[in-house]
Amino acid sequence: MPTISKDTQLCMSLAARPSNIGTRFHNYLYDELGLDFVYKAFTTTDLAAAVAGIRALGIRGCGVSMPFKEDVIALVDSLDPSAAVIGSVNTIVNDDGRLHAYNTDYLAIARLLASHEVPVDADVAVLGSGGMAKAVVAALRDTGFGEGVVVARNERTGRALAEQYGYRWQPDPGTARPRLLVNATPVGMAGGPAAEALPAPPEVVDAAETVFEVVAMPEDTPLVRRARERGRRVITGTEVIALQALEQFALYTGVRPTGEQARRASEYSRS
Repeated sequence: MPTISKDTQLCMSLAARPSNIGTRFHNYLYDELGLDFVYKAFTTTDLAAAVAGIRALGIRGCGVSMPFKEDVIALVDSLDPSAAVIGSVNTIVNDDGRLHAYNTDYLAIARLLASHEVPVDADVAVLGSGGMAKAVVAALRDTGFGEGVVVARNERTGRALAEQYGYRWQPDPGTARPRLLVNATPVGMAGGPAAEALPAPPEVVDAAETVFEVVAMPEDTPLVRRARERGRRVITGTEVIALQALEQFALYTGVRPTGEQARRASEYSRS
């Protein structure tokens, strides 16, 4: 076990329902690479105080998850273009008391669409209009997915997100049967009120060629299970969290693990 001292640098995460995935991922790599860091997951009911604590205590980095990705913007000092364009933050880096915000979800989503060879001519439906949905829609448009719809009950945020990227908005899937279905809502998340639910009607899931789930806890959500049972191409939330965590790790430490090291850390994080 590494020895924690006064010089050990702390990194953390903030989420409504913290999991051990990020904690195990980062701490595995700190140990693997001999870095004097430690990572701990937190939740909060006072976001402003939590972010003030990051600044005041010299906490090196913080991962930001739902539902804090947008509200945290007002509490940091600067936005990287990855966060500014999307209007959503998932990473904070503390440089001597100045808090810089990034969005590594965007990069992870774009890379996964490419590595899974999802056809860019596929029409797409994105479920949700929050911070993760913003990263998803931006990545989709920037990687060439031109025809899409944002499905969100909140007309104000849903319509605004859709119009920003040239997509359509509608409050429910209706008769849409997109070839690419992306869930960017908390539906299916362990511990949540809809942990056993599908985020879209079964017939919408069944009609999709590719199902992209951003919920990472559990890995095998109801959406993932149904899509796999029907032989669909599936991209999981654990894939997203591993790739975005790798980018966070590099921002926090200045060290980029090898692909093999990242693969082992990802496997460990889910074990």
